[in-house]
Amino acid sequence: SLFSCSSVLEKVLELQEEFTENVDLLKQVVAKEEPPVVEIGEHCSSPHSCTYISECWKGIPENSVFNIARMKIEQKMELFNMGIVDLDDVPDEYPLSRSQRIQVDHHKSTEPLIDKDGIKEFLDTLNYPLYYLDFETFSSSVPPFINSRPYQQIPFQYSLHYKASKDSEVEHIEFIADPKGETRISLIIDLLEKTKGEGDIIAYNMSFEKGCLKDMGKAFPKYAEELRERSGRIKDLLDPFHDKKYYHPNMKGSASLKSVLPSLVPELSYNDLEIKEGGTASHVFSLMVNGLFEGDKEQTIKDLLAYCELDTFAMVRILEELENLV
Repeated sequence: SLFSCSSVLEKVLELQEEFTENVDLLKQVVAKEEPPVVEIGEHCSSPHSCTYISECWKGIPENSVFNIARMKIEQKMELFNMGIVDLDDVPDEYPLSRSQRIQVDHHKSTEPLIDKDGIKEFLDTLNYPLYYLDFETFSSSVPPFINSRPYQQIPFQYSLHYKASKDSEVEHIEFIADPKGETRISLIIDLLEKTKGEGDIIAYNMSFEKGCLKDMGKAFPKYAEELRERSGRIKDLLDPFHDKKYYHPNMKGSASLKSVLPSLVPELSYNDLEIKEGGTASHVFSLMVNGLFEGDKEQTIKDLLAYCELDTFAMVRILEELENLV
């Protein structure tokens, strides 16, 4: 009852002649001594990424014009066709946005950009106590719970680091739901209890956390008002990096947590963790929910907790480093 069926026979028949022509063409290609020479371009990633990108792009340096953030592929190809490939070769007079110019210029200088006034302006907006929050979620094509929809991001875990004041010790709180049942109710109750009172909630790219809180409020109206209150207290640690108040050449145009962390706090790393990124965490827990997980469940739960904990501790350390800079 979850699916509907329809015939694609007519569409297939329409394509048969073109298919036959393509088969003949491909046979000619594979019979050649050398692979065909095709210049790199937009077609390498549209309509999908080509299998041979690693081969065709092996001459492109690690820091190239194709790494310039928020630049359309047409403009990148324009530079490439002008013979400008390495970031070092981008002319000073070439028109770039402010953010793009910062990326190129600080790649050339190898020096970080530190806008102390801008950083201080952001820090002055924060109100202690501070709660550093990160959710882990999973999704499923078939809605797993009542009041959920296909591919909805469903929270199953959170990490919370807490600082009562700027000079106080940091405390850690964590929660992971039982994969055998609805994960959201127990998470909501625990989170609301741990974050009641005053103080800002710090997230990195807060739209994700806000979206999770909003969705949970829709699914469980009983908690909607309290969840809205928590959402209204969220401040985004991404802001000073997105706005280039701080930028390091090692970030390579990205303001993601995993780009900022090694630049500001190089001693912290995800490399030693068993679970290193959110996609793996989501997949592993989804397997548990669906009864398909075959590994060491107890150890994997510990690995999930360790990964999520580092996400929020990374925010603690990043904020401390911003405070040190000013």
